[in-house]
Amino acid sequence: MEKNEIITREKLKTYFETGKYPTESQFAELIDFLSIQDNVLGNKEMVTLANNLAALDNGYILYNTISIENEKFPIVVRSKEGEDQIFTIGKTDNKEQKRYFQGSAPYTVSTKEFMVEKLEGNRYYSLYTQIDDGHTTNRLFGNNLPPVPEDCKLGTVENKKISIRITSEDFDRKINNVHTHITFVNKTEILIEYALYANYWTNTYISEDIVTDHYDLGDFLACFYRADLREISKSIVCRIFDADNDTLLMEASLLPGQKNTNVSAGGVLSGIRNARIECHYES
Repeated sequence: MEKNEIITREKLKTYFETGKYPTESQFAELIDFLSIQDNVLGNKEMVTLANNLAALDNGYILYNTISIENEKFPIVVRSKEGEDQIFTIGKTDNKEQKRYFQGSAPYTVSTKEFMVEKLEGNRYYSLYTQIDDGHTTNRLFGNNLPPVPEDCKLGTVENKKISIRITSEDFDRKINNVHTHITFVNKTEILIEYALYANYWTNTYISEDIVTDHYDLGDFLACFYRADLREISKSIVCRIFDADNDTLLMEASLLPGQKNTNVSAGGVLSGIRNARIECHYES
């Protein structure tokens, strides 16, 4: 057996085919394999597995927690093969943990319901995520705020990793949700997505209507777009209107011939309760 090679069931079976006489080393390989099946991993097996995992092209989750109690936060990962894998994030004392995904990309990452014990005073938990080195999401939960719901989408990992951090945050007052209704109208055949950013709150990129649940820490929303226009020869303009009085608030252009990523809408929505985004080809 080559150094650090993982022996499969199929290979072991070939040692015991009719007319063959297993060698001493082959019996040793069988014993080592059985010890792994019984979850009895020695140093040698652990090093072998670690070396093989490092060579995998699978995606992975990096997570850490800071100043949380004894709560457990389950994360669900689904691969394109349809497999479900649950990672339970607990207290790590700010020591980053790494776990590999089963299956192959893309991986969709979501939560199971995050339930927490009552947090005293003005203390909240913050959930922060980042996919690869790009898009981030954020939200507060616990105390008087609702829990992170079942099947809350954290994003899709197309490449390698998702980083998740859960921290305890203390504020000088109680935090409350603020809701803004966004209507999204796309007058092109191109997939255009937008994401909204506020103080401690961000959603994943979407291409549909949304009602935000950002916070009164700062009643504002910044908007960003993404769209792949590498095969398109026309610009697309996206305009945001105050839907209550049809006033144009801001606009942004998505450029042809390139993959537009995190294109700023050019300002922020401040204190707006109803807004409309319209995207169409620039004439």
